Amino acid sequence: MKYAVQKFCGCFGESASKGQAEIGVFPLFFSPLCLWQPHIQPLFDKMRNYWDSVYKCRINRSVLSHPLLPFGLSIEMEHLQMMRRWFSSLFFLPVLLGLAACQAEPPQSSGQNAPPVTESLTIPDDPDPALWVVKDEDTTIYLFGTIHILKPGLSWFDEAVKDAFDESEELVVEMVQPDPATMVKIVNDLAIDKTGVSLRDKLSEEDRADYEAAMASLNLPVDRFDPFEPWFASISMSLIPLMESGYTTGSGVEDALTSRAKAQNKRIVGLETPEQQLGFFDKLPEDVQIRFLNFNVDTISEMPDGMENMIAHWSNANIGALAELMNAGLEEKIVYETLLSNRNANWAIWVEERMKEPGTVFMAVGAGHLAGDDSLQEQLKKRNILVERVKY
Repeated sequence: MKYAVQKFCGCFGESASKGQAEIGVFPLFFSPLCLWQPHIQPLFDKMRNYWDSVYKCRINRSVLSHPLLPFGLSIEMEHLQMMRRWFSSLFFLPVLLGLAACQAEPPQSSGQNAPPVTESLTIPDDPDPALWVVKDEDTTIYLFGTIHILKPGLSWFDEAVKDAFDESEELVVEMVQPDPATMVKIVNDLAIDKTGVSLRDKLSEEDRADYEAAMASLNLPVDRFDPFEPWFASISMSLIPLMESGYTTGSGVEDALTSRAKAQNKRIVGLETPEQQLGFFDKLPEDVQIRFLNFNVDTISEMPDGMENMIAHWSNANIGALAELMNAGLEEKIVYETLLSNRNANWAIWVEERMKEPGTVFMAVGAGHLAGDDSLQEQLKKRNILVERVKY
């Protein structure tokens, strides 16, 4: 396989327009599933009870019985806390703007900021990710592209990024995390398949065999995600090899910025709701979800090396290469528009409206949204809003 992304693109046929930006968008950057494996087992045991329609609700001080969970499913508080952490970054769609991004070999880039494809990039000791600014006489909005999952110890929060953040009174992120009970309800409503058809029964014989082999390679029971929709299984599987390689959402950009914003009493605003973000995936046609799942199955072992390469481009502010790497693989129009271009267009409207109010804002969204032909910057240019790169 030359590039896994090419294999993935091929599954959509030749109907996709060559002019469309390529983006592989399934949230890879989700909370560390593998770190809570001992707690996840009983949680999934409970969800399998739903699958068998054998829920029995027991109420005591250690149990939260949510009336909106199916048949009164009870979630022990420790499991609820785990679930909140596990799904916390599930709502941060972009960075991975690329299952495809997490491949060991990047596709060739024509971006002027991209290094030659043969060049071996490394993550520098002092990363300097790209930063942009939009300003008028009384309003300043900084635009910063984030990586939702990183290894501990990467020192990206300094120099111009820190200065811009400290100057801002308001932090804007893609989504403000909800409380645990709300999270459980949203996931229950959207991730559990209500049709009664097992996930594995939706796969072809060949795809099912590959899927079960991948689950075994991850030391997961093959029936672990049977009650869930394909997009949820795809996301969950993606986490494990990354977490085993040392990545954590606790070290990700959003967590760091949110913690600092709270410590400095900054206002924190979400561009989207949890329901909207998960809904983007839930509303994708099932055949598209299955193709994403099959792609993940085929490339699961390549994700750590690909993630390392992607972070290296982000750290070195190689915008052209980052655009192709993070936005590679998604050529189907409905997915491209749902997960990238429409959202960027909506965020451009938000920026335009926010520019009417005085103040300084630090806007942090997935790096894939700030790269490529339909980036947020390009959407702002269509509205005659000047975006400048901050040099540092």
